[in-house]
Amino acid sequence: MYSTCLFCNRPLGENEVIEHFPVGRRLAFDGEKGRLWVVCRKCERWNLTPLEERWEAIEECEREFRGTRMRMSTDEIGLARLREGLELVRIGEPLRPEFAAWRYGDQFGRRRRRAMLWTAVGIAATGAVVAGAAAVGGGVVGGVHMIPQLIANVPVRARIKTKDGRVLKVRKQNLEKSRFLLDQGAGSWSVYVKHSAGEEVFSGEEAVRVTGLLLPGLNEMIGTKSVIDDAVSRIEEAGEPEAYLSRVADEVERQAQRDGGAVFKKKPGLMHRLPKPTKLAIEMAVHEEQERRALAGELLVLEAAWREAEEIAQIADDMFVPDETKEFIERHRPPA
Repeated sequence: MYSTCLFCNRPLGENEVIEHFPVGRRLAFDGEKGRLWVVCRKCERWNLTPLEERWEAIEECEREFRGTRMRMSTDEIGLARLREGLELVRIGEPLRPEFAAWRYGDQFGRRRRRAMLWTAVGIAATGAVVAGAAAVGGGVVGGVHMIPQLIANVPVRARIKTKDGRVLKVRKQNLEKSRFLLDQGAGSWSVYVKHSAGEEVFSGEEAVRVTGLLLPGLNEMIGTKSVIDDAVSRIEEAGEPEAYLSRVADEVERQAQRDGGAVFKKKPGLMHRLPKPTKLAIEMAVHEEQERRALAGELLVLEAAWREAEEIAQIADDMFVPDETKEFIERHRPPA
């Protein structure tokens, strides 16, 4: 087992995930053809591994790839990032994209408990300020005069960096004015954001990105199992996160029809007025879609590198390979 790149002689690194092949930070594998490469992260060349070291490692790679939540595939190549940091490149027929709903229960539950704790701390602190002012002779009125200062110091719930380099600070009172702006008839939407220094409207991919920054602040008190399950079912009904995002306009329009309140009618699309499962589902879908887009950008480069590496691997594997070894390969080849 080698530990340095055959092309640039740099260390290939180690991993603690693939027990039968603990070398490399990015492994590429083709289960059908029985090939395993270590991709050098310095020169990006593909190092073909010896035949005798592949089989168990390929099986492990396949299991880990199928089990990870963060993966993206084209027609011939897939990329997955494991929690430990190892990256797996899978060659072959793509797996059906799966919405990994299991990870959101703990994530949103912890966030909700943390938000409830900080809310309790904030209420206690405000009460202490008012009581302290009364104790030093200011009375309750003196304490009340200090509340605007406390409100001004409300933590920033979201920071949005614009294309021109500005950073918009969005506090809780701003969040409640954020809303979806619908393009009637087109099914598309933009996002109106109120922030500390004014207001802004974002469209297209920027609208999706900004929505992903705003919703955690609006959803921090939402995280019960029933609401999460409802949100997950909405995404699964759509088929995948991207498809659900295309339904956001429909969700907002339905809420406008259901809501009899003057506020929603006057300013339709207010995010905080949407049903809890809808808000959570949008947050989940945006998060999943952003992760997939990040992976998709690397797949085109990987596919070109794989085609070059595959040509070399075919020559190397066929050269001087005894017939009994070829029979061994056929016996261990995964079923089609």
